[in-house]
Amino acid sequence: MKQSWWRRIAIIALSAGLLAGSLPVGTGLIGKADAAAGTHNYAEALQKAIYFYETQRSGKLPADNRVEWRGDSGLRDGSDVGVDLTGGWYDAGDHVKFGLPMAYSATMLAWSVVEYRDGYENAGQLEEIKDNIKWATDYFMKAHTKPNELWGQVGAGNTDHAWWGPAEVMQMNRPSFKIDASCPGSDLAGETAAALAAASIVFADDEPEYSAKLLRHAKELYSFADTYRGKYSDCITDAQSFYNSWSGYYDELAWGGAWLYLATNDSAYLSKAIAATDQWASGGSSNWPYTWTQGWDNKNYGAQILLARITSSLNMPEAARFIQSTERNLDYWSVGTNGHRVKYTPGGLAWLDQWGSLRYAANASFIAFVYSDWVSDPVKKARYQDFAVSQMDYILGDNPRQSSYVVGYGQNAPQHPHHRTAHGSWANSESVPTSHRHILYGAMVGGPNASDQYTDDIGDYVSNEVATDYNAGFTGALAKMNLLFGQGHQPLANFPAPEVKGDEIFVEAAIKASGSNFTEIRAMLNNRSAWPARMGDQLSFKYFLDLSEVYAAGRTVSDVNVTASYAEGATISQPVVVDASQHIYAITADFSGTKIYPGGEGHYRKEIQFRISGPQGAWNPNNDHSFQNLGTGNVAKSAYLPVYDAGIRVYGQEPGIALVTAPSVPANVQAVAGSTQVALTWTAVPGATSYSVKRAPVTGGPYISVATGINGLTHTDTGLTNGTTYYYVVTAVNSAGESGNSVQVSATPQAATVVPGTLALTGTAGNAQTNLSWTSSAGTASYKVQRALAGGAYTDVATDLTTLTYTDATAVNGTTYSYRIVAVNAAGQTLSNVVTLTPSAPPATTGTLEFQYRTTGSGVSSNAVTPQFNVKNTGTQAVDLSTVKLRYYFTKDGSADLSFWCDYAQVGAANIEGRFVNVNPAKGTADTYLEISFKPGAGSLAPGAETGVIQARFSKTNWSNFDQSNDYSYDATKTAFTAWNQVTGYQGGTQVWGIEP
Repeated sequence: MKQSWWRRIAIIALSAGLLAGSLPVGTGLIGKADAAAGTHNYAEALQKAIYFYETQRSGKLPADNRVEWRGDSGLRDGSDVGVDLTGGWYDAGDHVKFGLPMAYSATMLAWSVVEYRDGYENAGQLEEIKDNIKWATDYFMKAHTKPNELWGQVGAGNTDHAWWGPAEVMQMNRPSFKIDASCPGSDLAGETAAALAAASIVFADDEPEYSAKLLRHAKELYSFADTYRGKYSDCITDAQSFYNSWSGYYDELAWGGAWLYLATNDSAYLSKAIAATDQWASGGSSNWPYTWTQGWDNKNYGAQILLARITSSLNMPEAARFIQSTERNLDYWSVGTNGHRVKYTPGGLAWLDQWGSLRYAANASFIAFVYSDWVSDPVKKARYQDFAVSQMDYILGDNPRQSSYVVGYGQNAPQHPHHRTAHGSWANSESVPTSHRHILYGAMVGGPNASDQYTDDIGDYVSNEVATDYNAGFTGALAKMNLLFGQGHQPLANFPAPEVKGDEIFVEAAIKASGSNFTEIRAMLNNRSAWPARMGDQLSFKYFLDLSEVYAAGRTVSDVNVTASYAEGATISQPVVVDASQHIYAITADFSGTKIYPGGEGHYRKEIQFRISGPQGAWNPNNDHSFQNLGTGNVAKSAYLPVYDAGIRVYGQEPGIALVTAPSVPANVQAVAGSTQVALTWTAVPGATSYSVKRAPVTGGPYISVATGINGLTHTDTGLTNGTTYYYVVTAVNSAGESGNSVQVSATPQAATVVPGTLALTGTAGNAQTNLSWTSSAGTASYKVQRALAGGAYTDVATDLTTLTYTDATAVNGTTYSYRIVAVNAAGQTLSNVVTLTPSAPPATTGTLEFQYRTTGSGVSSNAVTPQFNVKNTGTQAVDLSTVKLRYYFTKDGSADLSFWCDYAQVGAANIEGRFVNVNPAKGTADTYLEISFKPGAGSLAPGAETGVIQARFSKTNWSNFDQSNDYSYDATKTAFTAWNQVTGYQGGTQVWGIEP
């Protein structure tokens, strides 16, 4: 494991004698957040999020290109100005290369590797993310043609957006735009410098020469940005309608300076970065914005985190303002700042803006993770991490729609992202075809509205847009999620699965007219290519004739004549012999030199109408190979008119070759579950040469291929998770295509059927109840709780349990019970040890528990009430905390619903629960109480022991203020823990402390 970059920076500072004190750098990972992580495969999600950047590549693709539907594109980029500007990323679902968001995306990805390299490495994705960063940084260095010259855009936005087709066959002019000393762009140059400097850190250990090259360009670009000040969008005016520099350039000067300091340890860059922050707002850092987040335009939020850490490690006085500003921003996103908080959807999404709502939540999550890893305050550490975890799991599927917002990942994922090449239209139309031809794996879509509503519609570019900047913070946050919760998670093997290809280049034909001595054909040569899309300027097709009846009448081929009455860029030949003995001839319609490509009507297909005339009385087209199945109405696809590209047959059947049709659907498919595997069988399909098995995590699909090219009639799908149900279909394949899906079958792998392992039972007696807990038993499907009276038989009191605890609330005080647990699976059962318990009422006297209270001094009027408690056992017997409750009484001040949080508890915040109960009728200064209870994990309280601080917090869902001056349990004078009888306590349902109102 490589040493943390931040620790290395701190060591450098220490060795230089720069640290005046021992301020923590805080790079270690913290424990799992109290906010529960969802049941997601974070390694798979990370794998796919990275893959999205490969779908965005422009230029000459590498030999290891994994995206079978992407090919070389934009190969003339920069030719209008005599510069090689090939490479880089297309911005979104379009094909413009916008420099500012591209550079921002690269910086964020590089930052994520600096922070969470182990998260990528654990998922087996470190080389993949580095390759994708390098694809962008190679382009930036190409585009940096002189010290003070940077090409910042290729393609004109409106021209590009007017056409809906795949990148590989773009025909529009793609102008190049630059900034230089005469018309500068400090924002664009500064951001590109940041990207190259951050990337130089990523590659410093493994590729030092490449890292040095990156850093050389970064230094020149930052000097350019700093020396020649200006907004790039004032010079590259085409960008104004798409990526205007609203925030100016001081954020990029700070951001780029911070990254260059980290890459070089040159304090001059740190001084420039701090100086730039002085221009963020008039009136000082207290006026810095905090109600937005990191994004392609505004880098304040990322820069201030970098500077907070750097200046703190150097014991600089500026650290306080960067820390305060960062926490104002992160509090705004989590618990609120100055009574204001970002809007939340009912389902829990922090919703900043309609256009790309999820990218803002993902960006805020990434910087929250970064800051939470560094800040030492445990409350803030947990607060910011919990916020980020909740947002990331919302995106992955923990939301009211129970749907992923990442294409190709999870349940009910989007299938119609606003992306031209993934859609694969040949008709310059969002509606043709109706479904995408390709899966844009890993692309996070824009997201839902403020009510958690979302429509999966290709035309809704607000909700279904995808972009390199959308995925940047999201990818980094996934790397952190994989570190937190991805233990044992694995990326998909053999990813991506091959796609099922449809017909791409073919002829549609019909009989236009016929007579006793002629046949006239109307034919349309189609190029609907998509794997990848490609230009067809050497296409031709053949029409095969059988002239046996002509020769039988004593005539020859010289008596047959072919003419074209209409042709779109094609020539038609006379018949050419193919098989003289059988009198088989071919006519060639040659479209060489005519561009036929999937670019819209008039481009994706070209027409020719030709007449074949023969001798009167000796003409019969019915024996012609290519006449088969031709109708007289609309043109239809015909496999009997084969198509050739540069003379190589790419579609259709020639005569003498039996026509192969796609096989029928496999039948009798069966699935048998084993341990971590499912075995599938099916019956043979005539004409099939192989079979494919496809799998889905939910019934009905979408299905993803898990095995192709299967020659037999069985397949075993391995590496599965026991207890998870998998859904399968099988298809049959031959040279003509693939069958439809078979009937779906399903199976649920289970662990090997051996009896459950041993387990140990413990228990405690309470008031009219007993509390049982036991250790996990290997291989157990469920548990039963059995009870017996002294000398009696055991009977079931609970069955089908999957938890490891149970409370028997039917127990009678004074009665002795014997308990045992039965671990059950399909192979049998295993019994635990026996525990004997006698429940009893609590002592009649009170005072064995003392409930202490203090206020945090947040003021009488606040949008959050933050009481803190401590419970002390003043008795001589241990107290099971799961039997203890306390109540805090207050006035609700309105009708809004309430939300409770435990920000910290010495016994574990996850072991604290809170609920609100109306006091009806109201009693004096109390109409509601907060009841706090303990989960079994809190354990017991020994005599003389205390729970330690319990930091409670509650707010209204509309974040309006409370007036605590009239709250029964509130006392502003109690700022230290004090026994307080206006908080009541209960043990086993009996009040043991305090005075109720």
